[in-house]
Parts: sequence; C-alpha cells; structure tokens
Amino acid sequence: MTFPFNVSPDPYILLLIGSGFLIALVAWLPLVLRRLPLSLPIVCIGLGALIFAIPGVSFDPLPVNHPEFTERFSEFVVIIALMGAGLKIDRIFGFRDWSVAWRLIGITMPLCIGAITLIAGWWVGLSWTIALLIGAALAPTDPVLAADVQVGPPKSGEEDEVRFGLTSEAGLNDGFAFPFVHLAIALALAASTGEPWFTKWLTYNVLWEIGAGVVAGYAIGKAFGWLTFHVPAESKLAKTGDGLIALSATFVSYGLTELIHCYGFLAVFVTALTFRHSHRDHEFQLDMHQLTEQIERIAMMVLLLLFGGALTSGLLAPLTWIDVVAVLAILLVVRPVTGLIGLLGHQTDWTERMTLAFFGIRGVGSVYYLAYGLNQMEGVEGAERLWAFVGLVILVSILMHGLTVTPIMRLLDRHHGRDPDADEATPPPGLQGPASAL
Repeated sequence: MTFPFNVSPDPYILLLIGSGFLIALVAWLPLVLRRLPLSLPIVCIGLGALIFAIPGVSFDPLPVNHPEFTERFSEFVVIIALMGAGLKIDRIFGFRDWSVAWRLIGITMPLCIGAITLIAGWWVGLSWTIALLIGAALAPTDPVLAADVQVGPPKSGEEDEVRFGLTSEAGLNDGFAFPFVHLAIALALAASTGEPWFTKWLTYNVLWEIGAGVVAGYAIGKAFGWLTFHVPAESKLAKTGDGLIALSATFVSYGLTELIHCYGFLAVFVTALTFRHSHRDHEFQLDMHQLTEQIERIAMMVLLLLFGGALTSGLLAPLTWIDVVAVLAILLVVRPVTGLIGLLGHQTDWTERMTLAFFGIRGVGSVYYLAYGLNQMEGVEGAERLWAFVGLVILVSILMHGLTVTPIMRLLDRHHGRDPDADEATPPPGLQGPASAL
C-alpha cells in the first residue's frame, strides 16, 4: 500500500508552517516570560541556533555573505521600532523635560564612540577608519532590543525617568550616530583618492542631513496628524480604527527623507513624536502603537532566528581572546562609565543613573550600521572578523541585559514605591514580556 505523501515537502508549505509557529510564539512567549529573568530575544537566538543546527538545513545566514539583505532587513526592523518608540512616549517634547535624552545623546554617545574607537584601533589592532566605523556602530542604544526597558504603551503611565530616558535615547541616537558612520566612510574614501573631506562631511552629513531630517520628519508628522485627527469628521482616518496608518507614516517618512538625502531614522522618530502630539489622548494612538509593535516583534524574531543560525554557522569563529576582552570592556566599562559621566549633575538619583548607564543595549541598529558602512566602503579586508566582533557584542548584550532586566527593573520600581506585580493579569506590552510591563 502506498501513500500520496511527498518525500520532499514544498518549501512554500514549510514557510507557512514556520510562519504560523513564529506568530504563535510572538503572541505567547511574552506571557510565559513575564516573571522570568529571561527575554524573548534570548529565546529567539536559541531557537535559531537549534533550527540551523538541524542536519539538512543548508541556508547560510552569515551576514558577510548577504550584505545587501542584512542592510535592508535590519533597516526595516529599526524604522518600525522607531515609529513605535515615538508613538508611546507620553512626555511632551521640550528641551528641559528631555534633558536626560540630551545628556545621553550629546555627552555619553560621543564619549562612547571615542572610547570604542580607541579600543578597536589601539587594542584590537584595526585600522583607525574601521575602528571609527565600529565605534559608531556600537555606540547607539538599540531601539528594537531595548524595548525591555522602554516606556509602556500610550497613556499607560509606565514612563518613569529611567524608562523615558532609555526610550528617548534609543529613538534619537540612531540619527545622531550616522554622521560618525559617514565620517568613517569619508576617511576611507579620502585615503584612496586624496580628496578633501571635512567641509563636505560637516556641511552635508552633519548640518544638512540632521537638520533636514528633523524638519522633514516634523512636516510629515504634522501632515499625517492632520489627516488622521483634524480633517472633517466623516473622513478622519482615526474613525477607521485601522492602525495601518502608522505603518504608512513610517514608510512615507523614511522614504521621502531618504530621497532628499537626510537621516531617515531621525525623521521617522520625529514623525512619530509629532504624530503623537497631534492628539495625545486619542484612543487611536494605542491602535497605531499596537500594530507597529506586532510587526516589530515578528520582524525582530525573524532577524534573531537568523542571528542564532549565524552563530551556529561560525559567525564568531574569527575572534581572538583580545577581541573577547575588548567586547567585555565595551559593555561593562565603556557604556556604564560614559553613561554616568553624561548624567553627572542630573536630577535623577544614583539608582536611576546606574540603571540608565548600565542598560546601553546593543542590537539591530549595530547590525545595520556595520552593514551600511561595509557596503559603502566595499572590499574591506577582514570583514568576517568585524562581523564576529559586533556579533559578540550583540550576543553578550542580549544575554547580560536580558537576564538582568527583570530583577533590576523590579527593584527600581520597589525603590520608587511602585508595586511591580500590580498589573500581573495584564499581558505585557513590550517585545519580551518582563520588564516593559513592570
């Protein structure tokens, strides 16, 4: 007796099955991980490592072999995360009220870039141009994986100084790190052509791309806010209850600002803040945030599954013991010390400053910046080692911060007189589960 079973299943069918399980995990795992000292990114990496270790799985997920895909997919995940981060910030924009963000962006991040550049150039032995690229890629706090310590959904009240500081930093620093990525690219090109670089870099990559990104992001956010909340009642987009408008705003903001050659990451975050300010208390803000969060979760899980597969496929093989020590120094010394320096004299107490300084999570943004820089420079020698170095930083950051985020944030809540178990019956709003709901 024979059965009409296909020995070699259709890859499309396997993709559907895998996607179904992935979406189920996105919805279910945060509930399971709520009280555990474990994060969703850690679970995703572990699953990816197991899947790609199965005999017969032949796809090679190493980023060095897929430079264009790595750049574009990480770019997509970051812009979705930036829109979500901007929509959920309740605090009205202001230079005084946002002082913690300005300190982390204006003091901590440049110090961090400089320190990492020194470590990568002097200690690890990379060329100074590549060392600068590594510094710019690893300095920003990640807007995707930092969701564990970010504020809760719009109007949830989960916005203390620590959560606000880390959310606003993650939203802004991607745009302000980009000039240093371009500086590394400009120096690499100048080394081969001998052409002057400073004036163009300062006027175009710094002044124009930051300034135009802010202005364009604000204008697009105002336009979407008017269409959504302030046109005649019968045609208000908010009446549809369809959060897809947030996805539209993300793509339009990023696409249009990239067309005029300014920083799309910065523009998307400014668009989100402006969009939120158009009607801060409307329930539709929650609809938009929930949709962007769901898309972000799925995309983030796919990327981390691939990252886990890359670990299994030998991503870290080129590392030396010097690289490992340098990675630990970056995460355990550079970010905490520069974070504390940036927060000297701030109104937060030492418990909050230590938490802000410690949770400088590295992740998807670092993947994008390294991919972008290497793709622009072309033919960089030793790219495998660079990916291994950045990959180890991301892995250690995910493990270190993922295992400590729940107990530390719970202690912080108790320190401020809040009950971290008060909302235990409510599913966590963040990507991972534990901390973002506490």
